[in-house]
Amino acid sequence: QVQVVESGGGLVQAGASLRLSCAASTETFIRFTMGWFRQAPGKEREFVAAISRSGLNFEHANSVKGRFIVSRDNNMNTIYLQMNRLRPEDTAVYYCAADPVRYYGGSDSTNYEYWGQGTQVTVSS
Repeated sequence: QVQVVESGGGLVQAGASLRLSCAASTETFIRFTMGWFRQAPGKEREFVAAISRSGLNFEHANSVKGRFIVSRDNNMNTIYLQMNRLRPEDTAVYYCAADPVRYYGGSDSTNYEYWGQGTQVTVSS
């Protein structure tokens, strides 16, 4: 069983930056495609960003493109989500997801087998 743990959330003002981290408890981290999703109160969970095993393939949701950047460090078994110019509408619980089967999981949440407990990001106006 792989554990996925997010960290780095918090309360910030609009325009600020945060960096989320997600660590996976596996010795074969390089075999995992990883993704970030978020869920705001009363809304469906939505895709934020995804990155392939190697890190060479990645994408971001249109709503965060140009502000958020996903990256990974396979030596640290960790992926990151650098969030810049945060907006109140970015307020949500952010979840990290992992999958050991596909090279690249993309934006479909059903492609991911393992999920973290989430970290809260709150952006005040």
